[in-house]
Amino acid sequence: MSPTILTHPLIQHKLTMLRDIDTGVKIFREVVGEIAMLMCYEAMRDLSLEDVKVTTPVSIASSKALSGKKLALVPILRAGLGMVDGILSLVPSAKVAHIGLYRDPETLLPVEYYCKMPHDISERACFILDPMLATGGTAAAAAQYLKDAGARSIKLLTILSAPPGVEKMEQEHPDVEIITCAVDQCLNDHGYIVPGLGDAGDRIFGTK
Repeated sequence: MSPTILTHPLIQHKLTMLRDIDTGVKIFREVVGEIAMLMCYEAMRDLSLEDVKVTTPVSIASSKALSGKKLALVPILRAGLGMVDGILSLVPSAKVAHIGLYRDPETLLPVEYYCKMPHDISERACFILDPMLATGGTAAAAAQYLKDAGARSIKLLTILSAPPGVEKMEQEHPDVEIITCAVDQCLNDHGYIVPGLGDAGDRIFGTK
């Protein structure tokens, strides 16, 4: 499944802000949340609705409401945390799972150190959150953890992607839709996206 690339002008403008080396921690963190909120509109476009009646100040209206499908946000620690609050502001009833993975600097392979999910994860539409899809190792591992736990509906929301990460997800999890704001040129020798925006986790939390 080819990635869905969001080209909305607001998203592309905010992505430029994230790329800028002069964007400080406060603004960077805020913009990550804003982009995640905007991405949420596309990611949840297929949620089912039901017909409802509501009393307005004037009359009775036939309207629509979400039909109650349960949602789970699954940030990959730690950078994925920066995307959670923006989405929760729109869907505050969503549960939040956590998957702790880091990329070994030598092998570039994912290493798990934490995993906590709602007990009913198999009944929820799951949205993996990670600002960067570089090698694809951590995203693919997260998707597999969710599937092993019984999840059947999974999407990946990532602000910036690279071709190797997209290819890995398409090979290992062709049923997981990738929603991203851009697919950059390549990875460098250290596994960073080029031109990219640097280390998203460090820039969100000010740790470098």
